[in-house]
Amino acid sequence: MRYLFSLMAIVATSLLLPHTAQAHLFAPSLLKLSELSPQSYNVVWKTPVKTISNIPLRPIWPEGCETQAESTARTEGTGIVSSWQLVCDSSHDQGLVGQLLGVSGLGANQVSAMVILNLRDGRHYQQVLTAETPQFRVPLEPVQSQVMTEYSVMGAEHIWAGIDHLMFVFGLLLLVGFGAGWRLIGTLTAFTLGHSITLSLVTLGFLTFPVLLVEFTIALSIFILALDLARSDKGGLFRRYPWWLAAGFGLLHGMGFAGALAEIGLPQGSVPLALLFFNLGIELGQIAFILLLLGAWQLAKRPLLPWQERLLPVPVYTLGGLSAMWCIERGLLLLP
Repeated sequence: MRYLFSLMAIVATSLLLPHTAQAHLFAPSLLKLSELSPQSYNVVWKTPVKTISNIPLRPIWPEGCETQAESTARTEGTGIVSSWQLVCDSSHDQGLVGQLLGVSGLGANQVSAMVILNLRDGRHYQQVLTAETPQFRVPLEPVQSQVMTEYSVMGAEHIWAGIDHLMFVFGLLLLVGFGAGWRLIGTLTAFTLGHSITLSLVTLGFLTFPVLLVEFTIALSIFILALDLARSDKGGLFRRYPWWLAAGFGLLHGMGFAGALAEIGLPQGSVPLALLFFNLGIELGQIAFILLLLGAWQLAKRPLLPWQERLLPVPVYTLGGLSAMWCIERGLLLLP
């Protein structure tokens, strides 16, 4: 039965392959506006360095608002950042409250964007814009439930966009076997605890790290896991104590998650809530991925039974090849 549990990984691999070339360095689009006066705002606009379309991402303002004093765009990490002032005419007596804000080009680039609006009286608004909802109207008062919803969605989107994170979870499932019961649950829980610790420490400012080096070590963690899976004797410390591997490398992956959250930013006054629900979104995305694998195994176990011996190495070699490619790609970025 152990072999059968591994066979479903082949189906999962085929589901992942169309996306593996873009194991990401997370760079969400961010539109942040801070009120200077009722008709004047400081604007920060960040877009990914890499896009999939020639159609640019552009912020959308209400009529009667114009940009002034725009700075030269600069590259920061995986994003391009520019800033300017937005000045609106006297017809906007409540500023941007009650007005429409949006971003064009989301559908063509298959991305979402976070809009954050900070007012001088302490009100804080945020909204995730997608191809389906590229605009939103700023309400009179912010809704706290938006923080929970939006950051949960962003957490789930991040792990599903990060094929490298999913492939590590995939490797953990291969390591312990889908029928391992509490052993499997303990290993996945250790991974969760590991990345939750560093996600919290980095987000709250207790820990800093070089982003490119962490992205490289995340890829390296997958390669080390693939090497252990390829052992012919099926022994080693990782197989006997998989929870230590999961927790240790989970610390690295948590830094990757924290890098994504740092790119987005946290709402003033709701930092613990946003952190909690971003992490919850990651866990929900991880659980959904595991359920997908279990469902694929149920569909694949009977048809693939006659070829199990030949197909068994495929997921392990896939992990090894992809992680080696990511190690080279990210290692080159570390060179001066």
